Amino acid sequence: MKIAQISPLYEAVPPKLYGGTERVVAWLCDALVEAGHDVTLFASAEAETRARLVPVRDQAIRLDPATLKSDLAAHMAMLHELRARMHEFDVLHFHVDMIHFPFFEDRAERTLTTLHGRLDLKDLPVVYRRWKQFPLASISMDQRKPLRNANWLGNVHHGMPAALCEFNPEPKGDYLAFLGRISPEKRADRAIAIARRVGLPLKIAAKVDAVDQEYFDQVVAPLLDDPLVEFLGEIGDDQKSAFLGGAKALLFPIDWPEPFGLVMIEAMACGTPVVARPCGSVPEVIDHGRTGFLASTLVVLSEAVKRLDEIDRAECRRQFELRFSAGRMAQDYERIYGRLASRRRAA
Repeated sequence: MKIAQISPLYEAVPPKLYGGTERVVAWLCDALVEAGHDVTLFASAEAETRARLVPVRDQAIRLDPATLKSDLAAHMAMLHELRARMHEFDVLHFHVDMIHFPFFEDRAERTLTTLHGRLDLKDLPVVYRRWKQFPLASISMDQRKPLRNANWLGNVHHGMPAALCEFNPEPKGDYLAFLGRISPEKRADRAIAIARRVGLPLKIAAKVDAVDQEYFDQVVAPLLDDPLVEFLGEIGDDQKSAFLGGAKALLFPIDWPEPFGLVMIEAMACGTPVVARPCGSVPEVIDHGRTGFLASTLVVLSEAVKRLDEIDRAECRRQFELRFSAGRMAQDYERIYGRLASRRRAA
């Protein structure tokens, strides 16, 4: 099958540092090529992929040092290039939210749009009613709740290459880990509170976006004076295995409807259990008592940390390999592509 994968242009594919969607696109492209498909990736020029690359911008937007740049213009130029070449592909698989809807509404039956973000935003229902002909894929069943009546064709949990994170059966670091992004909904401050209650060191590897700088300065930064807390900043893929694999647990005490939460399966791949609040997709990813613990309050989350010896790290890795591999993700998308083809034949 000839498949076009259309990535956002905010991060490289895969990202050099933080970034979820572009990382998943990279893994999906490689897994589909491995499965024998002819895959073309529309992305920024520094992409590293086994697919055929169509570079539509000289570099990804976030780390581009140019002070004046337009993400809208960059994505519109990419869609124009894709439109000119769409006859080459059996499936156009979009990962760019809904910006392509007006450009491809006459070819919606040949598209699949995976929605990677939260869907409880005021203006979204109008868009998905207006362009209801576009088939959609969710990344968790919980993600669908605000748009239950949208044109859902399938649900695909993210997957990642098994070799990317090394399994560590006996971590030497006696610390808790927080990995991702510093923002009010990710609740690094709550992770610090948990570490303080249980008396364990906490290492925070996270980026701070401009929009979250005030939260960092006013809420998180004053807590970093605690000798138990170490702020490492943003780390890359080459550092994740050591960081997550060396931890007693990943803390994921979020306060929002997380659409998926890639860091949870990265931790599981290392054999590291996850202690998390059961928000959004979390109960679909973490099996309470098997690959981690789920709790809503600070007190119970802290008590869960004291029970980490009950979790078998080998079972965390086994569940990752069974449920969250890149190959499994590709197979799920292959089934959805097959449904698209069946719909076209029926029409």
